[in-house]
Amino acid sequence: MIVDLPGMKAQIAAGSRLLGLDLGEKTIGMALSDTLLTIATPLETRKRGKFSIDAAALNTMMAKHGVGGLVVGLPLNMDGVDGPSAQSARAFARNFAVKSNLPILLWDERLSTAAVTRTLIDADASRRRRAEVVDKMAAAYILQGALDALRHAGRP
Repeated sequence: MIVDLPGMKAQIAAGSRLLGLDLGEKTIGMALSDTLLTIATPLETRKRGKFSIDAAALNTMMAKHGVGGLVVGLPLNMDGVDGPSAQSARAFARNFAVKSNLPILLWDERLSTAAVTRTLIDADASRRRRAEVVDKMAAAYILQGALDALRHAGRP
Protein backbone atom coordinates (compact mmCIF):
# COMPACT_ATOMS: atom_id res chain seq x y z
CA MET A 1 0.00 0.00 0.00
CA ILE A 2 1.14 3.52 -0.73
CA VAL A 3 1.58 5.55 2.45
CA ASP A 4 2.66 9.02 3.54
CA LEU A 5 5.56 9.71 5.91
CA PRO A 6 3.58 9.19 9.17
CA GLY A 7 2.09 6.02 7.66
CA MET A 8 5.54 4.65 6.86
CA LYS A 9 6.77 5.47 10.35
CA ALA A 10 3.78 3.66 11.85
CA GLN A 11 4.05 0.58 9.64
CA ILE A 12 7.77 -0.13 9.46
CA ALA A 13 8.63 -2.99 11.80
CA ALA A 14 11.43 -2.53 14.32
CA GLY A 15 14.70 -3.98 13.03
CA SER A 16 13.66 -4.01 9.38
CA ARG A 17 15.29 -2.04 6.59
CA LEU A 18 14.01 0.27 3.88
CA LEU A 19 14.86 -0.20 0.21
CA GLY A 20 15.18 2.96 -1.87
CA LEU A 21 14.56 2.96 -5.62
CA ASP A 22 15.58 5.41 -8.31
CA LEU A 23 13.46 4.40 -11.30
CA GLY A 24 14.98 5.26 -14.65
CA GLU A 25 13.75 4.36 -18.10
CA LYS A 26 16.44 1.71 -18.53
CA THR A 27 17.63 0.96 -15.00
CA ILE A 28 16.55 0.78 -11.37
CA GLY A 29 19.03 2.11 -8.85
CA MET A 30 18.71 0.52 -5.40
CA ALA A 31 19.90 1.49 -1.95
CA LEU A 32 19.44 -0.18 1.42
CA SER A 33 19.11 1.33 4.88
CA ASP A 34 20.61 -0.07 8.03
CA THR A 35 18.27 -1.67 10.60
CA LEU A 36 18.29 1.51 12.72
CA LEU A 37 16.96 3.48 9.72
CA THR A 38 19.75 6.05 9.89
CA ILE A 39 22.11 5.43 6.96
CA ALA A 40 21.39 4.67 3.29
CA THR A 41 23.97 2.66 1.36
CA PRO A 42 24.03 2.21 -2.43
CA LEU A 43 23.24 -1.42 -3.24
CA GLU A 44 23.08 -2.11 -6.97
CA THR A 45 21.75 -1.02 -10.32
CA ARG A 46 19.46 -3.38 -12.17
CA LYS A 47 18.56 -3.25 -15.83
CA ARG A 48 14.81 -2.77 -16.24
CA GLY A 49 12.80 -5.47 -17.95
CA LYS A 50 9.20 -6.56 -17.83
CA PHE A 51 7.43 -5.33 -14.72
CA SER A 52 6.59 -8.85 -13.50
CA ILE A 53 10.25 -9.91 -13.68
CA ASP A 54 11.44 -6.71 -11.97
CA ALA A 55 8.79 -7.08 -9.24
CA ALA A 56 9.76 -10.70 -8.57
CA ALA A 57 13.44 -9.75 -8.33
CA LEU A 58 12.63 -6.88 -5.95
CA ASN A 59 10.51 -9.14 -3.73
CA THR A 60 13.34 -11.69 -3.58
CA MET A 61 15.86 -8.98 -2.72
CA MET A 62 13.55 -7.47 -0.10
CA ALA A 63 13.07 -10.85 1.60
CA LYS A 64 16.83 -11.52 1.53
CA HIS A 65 17.69 -8.20 3.21
CA GLY A 66 14.82 -8.01 5.72
CA VAL A 67 13.16 -5.04 4.05
CA GLY A 68 10.03 -3.72 5.74
CA GLY A 69 9.20 -0.87 3.37
CA LEU A 70 10.00 0.71 0.05
CA VAL A 71 10.91 4.32 -0.78
CA VAL A 72 10.33 5.12 -4.45
CA GLY A 73 11.81 8.30 -5.89
CA LEU A 74 9.15 10.59 -7.34
CA PRO A 75 10.73 12.82 -10.02
CA LEU A 76 8.42 15.83 -9.87
CA ASN A 77 8.94 18.77 -12.21
CA MET A 78 10.63 21.78 -10.64
CA ASP A 79 7.20 23.42 -10.21
CA GLY A 80 6.01 20.39 -8.21
CA VAL A 81 3.76 19.03 -10.96
CA ASP A 82 3.81 15.43 -12.18
CA GLY A 83 5.47 14.97 -15.54
CA PRO A 84 5.75 11.71 -17.49
CA SER A 85 8.54 10.36 -15.24
CA ALA A 86 6.56 11.04 -12.05
CA GLN A 87 3.47 9.43 -13.57
CA SER A 88 5.59 6.39 -14.43
CA ALA A 89 6.94 6.20 -10.85
CA ARG A 90 3.40 6.44 -9.44
CA ALA A 91 2.25 3.67 -11.80
CA PHE A 92 5.21 1.49 -10.74
CA ALA A 93 4.33 2.02 -7.06
CA ARG A 94 0.62 1.25 -7.65
CA ASN A 95 1.46 -1.91 -9.59
CA PHE A 96 4.07 -3.03 -7.05
CA ALA A 97 1.61 -2.48 -4.18
CA VAL A 98 -0.44 -5.34 -5.68
CA LYS A 99 2.62 -7.63 -5.57
CA SER A 100 3.73 -6.76 -2.02
CA ASN A 101 2.05 -6.07 1.31
CA LEU A 102 4.85 -3.72 2.45
CA PRO A 103 4.29 0.04 2.74
CA ILE A 104 5.51 2.17 -0.16
CA LEU A 105 6.49 5.81 0.28
CA LEU A 106 6.78 8.08 -2.76
CA TRP A 107 9.60 10.55 -2.04
CA ASP A 108 10.30 13.79 -3.91
CA GLU A 109 13.58 13.28 -5.71
CA ARG A 110 13.97 16.54 -7.60
CA LEU A 111 17.61 17.11 -8.52
CA SER A 112 18.86 13.91 -6.83
CA THR A 113 20.68 12.66 -9.93
CA ALA A 114 22.13 16.14 -10.55
CA ALA A 115 23.39 16.34 -6.95
CA VAL A 116 24.97 12.89 -7.13
CA THR A 117 26.55 13.63 -10.51
CA ARG A 118 28.02 16.87 -9.14
CA THR A 119 29.48 14.96 -6.18
CA LEU A 120 31.02 12.36 -8.50
CA ILE A 121 32.50 15.05 -10.73
CA ASP A 122 33.95 16.79 -7.66
CA ALA A 123 35.46 13.43 -6.67
CA ASP A 124 37.07 13.25 -10.13
CA ALA A 125 35.15 10.12 -11.17
CA SER A 126 35.45 9.32 -14.87
CA ARG A 127 32.37 9.45 -17.11
CA ARG A 128 32.39 5.67 -17.28
CA ARG A 129 32.55 5.32 -13.50
CA ARG A 130 29.78 7.92 -13.05
CA ALA A 131 27.56 5.98 -15.46
CA GLU A 132 28.17 2.78 -13.47
CA VAL A 133 27.26 4.19 -10.06
CA VAL A 134 24.98 7.22 -10.50
CA ASP A 135 21.67 5.29 -10.31
CA LYS A 136 22.42 3.41 -7.10
CA MET A 137 23.93 6.54 -5.55
CA ALA A 138 20.83 8.53 -6.52
CA ALA A 139 18.75 5.81 -4.83
CA ALA A 140 20.86 6.25 -1.69
CA TYR A 141 20.40 10.04 -1.87
CA ILE A 142 16.61 9.59 -2.14
CA LEU A 143 16.51 7.02 0.65
CA GLN A 144 18.69 9.16 2.94
CA GLY A 145 16.28 12.08 2.52
CA ALA A 146 13.38 9.87 3.54
CA LEU A 147 15.33 8.41 6.49
CA ASP A 148 16.19 11.90 7.74
CA ALA A 149 12.53 12.96 7.46
CA LEU A 150 11.36 9.79 9.25
CA ARG A 151 13.78 10.46 12.11
CA HIS A 152 12.37 13.97 12.54
CA ALA A 153 8.69 13.12 11.90
CA GLY A 154 6.49 13.91 14.86
CA ARG A 155 8.99 16.31 16.45
CA PRO A 156 7.84 19.90 17.07
